[in-house]
Amino acid sequence: MNQSTVTTFPITDGVGQALEVSLRGADELLPRDEWTKKLARAEATGIPLRIKLGLDPTAPDIHIGHTVVLNKMRQLQDLGHQVIFLIGDFTTLIGDPSGRNSTRPPLTPEQIKANAETYYRQASMVLDPAKTEIRYNSEWSEPLGAAGMIQLAAKYTVARMMERDDFHRRFTGGQSISLHEFLYPLLQGYDSVALKSDLELGGTDQKFNLLMGRHLQQEYGQEPQCILTMPLLVGLDGVDKMSKSKGNYIGIAEDANTMFAKVLSISDTLMWDWYTLLSFKSLAEIAVLRKEVEDGRNPKDAKVMLAKEITARFHSASAADAAEADFVNRSKGGVPDEIPEVALQGAPLGIGALLKQANLAPSTSEANRLIDGGGVRVEGSVVSDRGLKLEAGTYVVQVGKRKFARVTLG
Repeated sequence: MNQSTVTTFPITDGVGQALEVSLRGADELLPRDEWTKKLARAEATGIPLRIKLGLDPTAPDIHIGHTVVLNKMRQLQDLGHQVIFLIGDFTTLIGDPSGRNSTRPPLTPEQIKANAETYYRQASMVLDPAKTEIRYNSEWSEPLGAAGMIQLAAKYTVARMMERDDFHRRFTGGQSISLHEFLYPLLQGYDSVALKSDLELGGTDQKFNLLMGRHLQQEYGQEPQCILTMPLLVGLDGVDKMSKSKGNYIGIAEDANTMFAKVLSISDTLMWDWYTLLSFKSLAEIAVLRKEVEDGRNPKDAKVMLAKEITARFHSASAADAAEADFVNRSKGGVPDEIPEVALQGAPLGIGALLKQANLAPSTSEANRLIDGGGVRVEGSVVSDRGLKLEAGTYVVQVGKRKFARVTLG
């Protein structure tokens, strides 16, 4: 359908509301006027738009930072549009060079398969599985073959490829760029051609790849997709984007108590960004809550509400209530109802070795650092002596606010 036909549909209040949903928390919507026309066409014809999100299964689990775009997908899904959850099993063989300072080692097919098995199950905690189309880009990428790959590569120039920030930085910095890395944005863009997508979502670091899809659709005679980029969620530290490698993340497969406590650990300022990007509350509801805090309400009240909402989404409302009760109990110095049971041999055992063997500290040196900082308790009493040795018996050992173990030493 050409653009002149799209412009004939009226821009109704319903279209305006759908545009508002699209823009909530977004970084960019390009081109906005084309997306408005697509929304108008969909409303007038009753034909849902095709909305694509691709994720490469580079790790076995996803964290709540990944759910920023999944939340947007769910919002558009609730408007009646067709969402496509694309698992990049073929593109993962190459490795996305976005934001990389060096060539990224590709995963093996076995690693990709193992990771992909958990991806959709976890994404289904946000998306409506009954209304989600699941695809794998190996469906059309593998049949391309050598001839098809050459034809695809002919549709983009090296000069344009080198305009990409990460490629440009690596080239000017004398760092290597493998030729296969040029194939990644081409193949991700070809996904949009194969799926005939109307809109593709991604993080701000994916803009080049998303625009590639738009370019290739035009090259193949299709109506080009619009692109919608979402901000990268800032992690628990309030500084860097959420990342497992930085340790500032909340995995959506983490237990309810840990998830709840981690949300409560974020700053009062960061909380409002998380509300916009992660909460299913309306912007009007969030604005009212923020005004109440500005007028004197304890910001912890709002943070508890956010922690319970996120925890309930990935567990249940009852689990969120229990996590809140557990957090209150710990804050008062109490011991959670359920803590790991650990049996160790070798009494008497030094406290540093005990912490390491009970998996409460990664190393004896780290255990000593925790002791020096007053972060270790045995039976409720702070340990101040690195040389403490525990005799045979059972002890409740606590590290920090959230780590507990009931250690039986024999």
